Amino acid sequence: MKRKMRRFMGLITVLLVAAACCPLTVFAAEEAPEPAMYATFWALVPPLVAIILALITKEVYSSLFIGILVGGLFYSGFGFEGTITHIFQDGIIGVLSDAYNVGILVFLVILGIMVCLMNKAGGSAAFGRWASEHIKSRVGAQLATIVLGVLIFIDDYFNCLTVGSVMRPVTDKHNISRAKLAYLIDATAAPVCIIAPISSWAAAVTGFVEGEDGLSIFVRAIPYNFYALLTIVMMVAMVLMKMEYGSMRTHEINAEKGDIYTTPDRPYAAAEQEGAEQGKGKVIDLVIPIISLIICCVIGMIYTGGFFEGAGFIEAFSNSDASVGLVLGSFFGLVITIILYMVRRVLKFNECMSCVPEGFKAMVPAILILTFAWTLKAMTDSLGAKEYVAALVDSSAKGLMNLLPAIIFLVACFLAFATGTSWGTFGILIPIVVDAFSGKDGTMMIIAISACMAGAVCGDHCSPISDTTIMASAGAQCNHINHVNTQLPYAITAAVVSFVTYIIAGFVKSAWISLPIGIVLMIGTLLVIKMRGQKAAA
Repeated sequence: MKRKMRRFMGLITVLLVAAACCPLTVFAAEEAPEPAMYATFWALVPPLVAIILALITKEVYSSLFIGILVGGLFYSGFGFEGTITHIFQDGIIGVLSDAYNVGILVFLVILGIMVCLMNKAGGSAAFGRWASEHIKSRVGAQLATIVLGVLIFIDDYFNCLTVGSVMRPVTDKHNISRAKLAYLIDATAAPVCIIAPISSWAAAVTGFVEGEDGLSIFVRAIPYNFYALLTIVMMVAMVLMKMEYGSMRTHEINAEKGDIYTTPDRPYAAAEQEGAEQGKGKVIDLVIPIISLIICCVIGMIYTGGFFEGAGFIEAFSNSDASVGLVLGSFFGLVITIILYMVRRVLKFNECMSCVPEGFKAMVPAILILTFAWTLKAMTDSLGAKEYVAALVDSSAKGLMNLLPAIIFLVACFLAFATGTSWGTFGILIPIVVDAFSGKDGTMMIIAISACMAGAVCGDHCSPISDTTIMASAGAQCNHINHVNTQLPYAITAAVVSFVTYIIAGFVKSAWISLPIGIVLMIGTLLVIKMRGQKAAA
């Protein structure tokens, strides 16, 4: 099967390259300077190709690059020169020249260095020993991961990497699979940030609501953000019910037998083994760096939002630049960590410096996937995916008003899944919703905006090219495709229940009625799945 798939991918690559090199296509590109496929369904084909190939082949790098190649070919009209320049100049070089993207990569590297430092100092091992004495069960380890994920609501990137570095020793001790840890991290990253008024996500959403009180609308939309709320309910319920299904069940069964990876591909294992030492560290050698990191990142974000120039705390968060703020915060967190270890004589200065390249090396897989994912998004944007979806939603907004929240939820799911971006989905759909409902039906506008946010998070949650999904894999040090495959059935379950709940909310227009119904539906769905699983096992 693997051999056939390799041949299949090889054939696709050869055909695409041949099409790009064909002289006729070169002339066609010269005659048509604007993409013929602009703002059509074809704009969504490149990410769909990448996603389908990644799920089939379990190989993310080549799948993403083939998706990028398809986007370049579509943009250039299948011209060789145009394809190459668009992929590298407008794509890879373009996204790596973007200040926001570079900031995220620097933040990733600094977090990788800090994790390496905590491992080398023995702080992670000490915390693992402490946690093994206080957390006695697999259920306790998973609940502790969820609680920590909920508490770190500032930013999803920060959440993924911090929760992963803190909880990995604990979940490993209790034989919880890396795939399950990645799911718990991912499901408490974006879903928590999207219902936290003080977060980088709240700042992003309020920025898209023009002509309205953005923060007030965000807060009023929280009870209607069914996907985020039901995902949290689902996580806790599944942990307490001790149930798994889909491919996650296989991973958890193997983990209980001692294999926390299941598959032979372990991209972070070598770096982890090199950095993992018992050292002289104590629990404070992990706790103080993490607390310092959180405080410094909060200060960094409000600094970029003008807090020290007179802006209020909430206003500073709304105006913050998450990329710059996280870089500044993580840098000072790193400095504090190095000083702490040197003062405590846990590590020497040269030992601290040796963690710099090791931490960078540990984050290389995440950096590569992120770079390709951003490039694929650039290809999609250049083909007018936003304009196509905006026109589609705008045309359907005139009828079926009661069903519109559910329809918007589905559109947002698909768009975020195809493009791998929640914030891009907000930017497209929220202004359309505000125009459709502003001054007409305030409650429906709130429900529809919450459907935009919930659908964007859902699609982002499912997508293998999503930066948050990639970060969750990096935080758990889990094979990325394993994380995607095991998470997908859970995300789809929450999505289906959320869709039904949005249909109800569109008619009753009350969170006090629709949300409890959604929670009951979610618990009932899980009970049915568990009973069917028990019957199948019997």
